[in-house]
Amino acid sequence: MSLSRVENPCFLLFLFVFQAIFILILYRGGPSNVFRGLLDSHQVLDYSKTHDVYTNLSLFTQAPNEEAMPYCSAQSPIFVGPLTVTFRVLPSERMIIKKNPFVQAGGLYRPPHCLARYKSAILVAYRNQEKYLRHLLYYIHPFLQRQQLSYSIYLIQQVGNGTFNRAKLLNVGVREAMKDEDWDCLLLHDVDLVPENDYNLYVCDEYYPKHMSSAMDKFQYTLPYKSFFGGVSALTPEHYMKMNGFPNTYWGGGGENDDIATRY
Repeated sequence: MSLSRVENPCFLLFLFVFQAIFILILYRGGPSNVFRGLLDSHQVLDYSKTHDVYTNLSLFTQAPNEEAMPYCSAQSPIFVGPLTVTFRVLPSERMIIKKNPFVQAGGLYRPPHCLARYKSAILVAYRNQEKYLRHLLYYIHPFLQRQQLSYSIYLIQQVGNGTFNRAKLLNVGVREAMKDEDWDCLLLHDVDLVPENDYNLYVCDEYYPKHMSSAMDKFQYTLPYKSFFGGVSALTPEHYMKMNGFPNTYWGGGGENDDIATRY
């Protein structure tokens, strides 16, 4: 194309009009989902309107032919965003089992309708917190199923009356979990925290550990201090090996989180 043609004002006007029409067609036509998705990717969610965590979960039914199952969609089709979380009624074990029919013994779940793209292990270290544990299991199972993950929940309980050592329990949990499966992601989860939004994906970042609970209600949804890394965090097995696991020397609550943050 000659330089004189490019500098022609009529030609430049033609290019501008053509580009504008093309963008309009792209936005309103068939491919517009991708274009509109880019525009709407930073939409603000309305937390005044929440949804039951079990909403539309019944749409995930057993595939007729397991050998020909497709991979799960990159984004779950039943995401709703903000979830209704209440602790007024303590769910029974029977209720939790009844509402999660595809969860196998040991807290193992694989999507019945598709092949999961990601495998996550949830590690919960606790002691004498049965009430919190029931609430967590009631909400975390459908929360993870909504994300079409293959997952297993590992409960690591400290017995006796000695001082609690969360990091040591998590080290044990990681060791046992990796015997079962080559997990893509390890999620270290406090027993008294429940996720409030199903867009909070329980998967790992390939390069860096992730803090999954950077906004908690007890801290008015802000960090208590800049380096806070407690609550729920996600790391790959490779991250875990590079940081040499978790510190075993912290007895009591809290100190191990700051040490883990420094290692991260």
